[in-house]
Amino acid sequence: MVYGMKIVNNFTLFILISFSTILGQNTTKGENVEFSDYLKNFNYQERKDMKIDVEPLLALLIEEKAELIDIRFTEEVETWGVSFSKNIPLNELPNRLSELDKNKIIVTVCPHMDRASIARQYLTLNGFKSKYLTVGLLGLVEYLRGDKAKDFVKKI
Repeated sequence: MVYGMKIVNNFTLFILISFSTILGQNTTKGENVEFSDYLKNFNYQERKDMKIDVEPLLALLIEEKAELIDIRFTEEVETWGVSFSKNIPLNELPNRLSELDKNKIIVTVCPHMDRASIARQYLTLNGFKSKYLTVGLLGLVEYLRGDKAKDFVKKI
């Protein structure tokens, strides 16, 4: 398990370093910046702003202020999915940015957060207001059980 986490962490670092040539948006100033500039300005507020929990996410979805993007592979979504999310696999994200609404907060999600975190970083660098779901899909599905699921479906 530790070995697997090292691979995930190394892969995430590789992806983030690869993004260093991509222009993006400084989330506080709305200006295009390089990834290295984003990192230099990274602070506790940005760390907080990049994440979202289930209840605030559901409120934003009900208010139509957010869009939930499931970045798992298509086969994973076909096996089990969330009906109120849009599937854009991580490896297709660069070619499908036009499908996202820049007026909404884009919340990325996968089972555990590793791919969602990478997708959120990519979206942020490309000018989107974006977050990733802290509990992942598994936490979301666990939260939306019974009456909570019924109440949420009525509201959306």
